[in-house]
Amino acid sequence: MGIIIISVLFTVIGMILSGVLRSKFNKYSLMPLQNGMSGADVAAAMLRHYGIHDVRITHVDGQLTDHYNPQDKTVNLSQDVYHGRSVAAAAVAAHECGHAVQHATQYSMLQFRSAIVPLVNIAASLQQYFFMFGLVGLYLTKQPIIMVIVLLAFGVTCLFSLITLPVEFDASRRALAWLDNSGFARGAEYAGAKDALTWAAMTYVSAALAALLQFLYLLMMFMGRRD
Repeated sequence: MGIIIISVLFTVIGMILSGVLRSKFNKYSLMPLQNGMSGADVAAAMLRHYGIHDVRITHVDGQLTDHYNPQDKTVNLSQDVYHGRSVAAAAVAAHECGHAVQHATQYSMLQFRSAIVPLVNIAASLQQYFFMFGLVGLYLTKQPIIMVIVLLAFGVTCLFSLITLPVEFDASRRALAWLDNSGFARGAEYAGAKDALTWAAMTYVSAALAALLQFLYLLMMFMGRRD
């Protein structure tokens, strides 16, 4: 029951943070970028600045679906960001390019996160079965190996969430530094970009905290059962 409560609680927190993030994005989408460039233009300029010429900039459906794909080296921007000529569009585009810069410079945390993705996919699939059959039933089973597998699955996803934090914060740091130093965002524009990226980071903090608490709760269950 405890892990279910944790999941529900942080699901609600995540929904609240997502709502705030969308509100911030909508707010700064109404703040025009003084140089009149679109998100795609900003992304292209940042990639050129860092001498990255093998990354493509594409657009994807949805809102706030922006991401960098290290497998095919693409900066994927949502329609509002790709075509938008606002502070929000510039901030998001620069953030995703921050990941491209991490990739190009072999940023260790990004490499580590990418390396464990296959394990994370397996762990996530196992977690679905655990919830399907009930963690309480697994806890009551007389097979300790089951709880060990549960702990490993949740441990891997927890590790992934924790590793994601420095990756995302570093991408935002690179984005904001470039926006400021290049003159693409100054004064109120820079403040708006920083505010938007800060709230985006909070969604990752919430997810990491939820994963950590779930893992610690299961660990305490397992240790208590052994005692």
